[in-house]
Amino acid sequence: MRVALAADHAGADLKAELLTRLAPLGHELIDLGGDGSNHEDDYPDYSRALALAVRDGRADRGILVCGSGVGASIAASKVPGIRAGLCHDTYSAGQGVEHDDMNILALGARVIGVETAVSCAKSFLAARFSGEPRHVRRLAKIRAIEEEAAR
Repeated sequence: MRVALAADHAGADLKAELLTRLAPLGHELIDLGGDGSNHEDDYPDYSRALALAVRDGRADRGILVCGSGVGASIAASKVPGIRAGLCHDTYSAGQGVEHDDMNILALGARVIGVETAVSCAKSFLAARFSGEPRHVRRLAKIRAIEEEAAR
């Protein structure tokens, strides 16, 4: 799987650790930036870049890291077709994919530790959308909301 990662200044260290710790899993990891060297590295810029990479098919999924994860998830979800979820536990990270076809995981570097973040990322990457009719129906309703808002 092609997995893009990006972070603002607050999430750069955790993103770097995730790149190192996820590499042995065999995914193609794509670093879209955010090295923490500039406090003007704002989460909307990295969220947009990562969301576009997922939307356009350059990455299958993405992992965003900012201080709380909140801003990054909000910004990424503004891109049609993106379903970013802020998760700080493995259940939500996996269930978000299985039920909601979440394609971007947002993490808060100031909220969780490295081990929890790695566990969440592994759960997110291992999960597959169930395709159950109730979940497909709900995704169709989400797409309808996007389409209505675009008009």
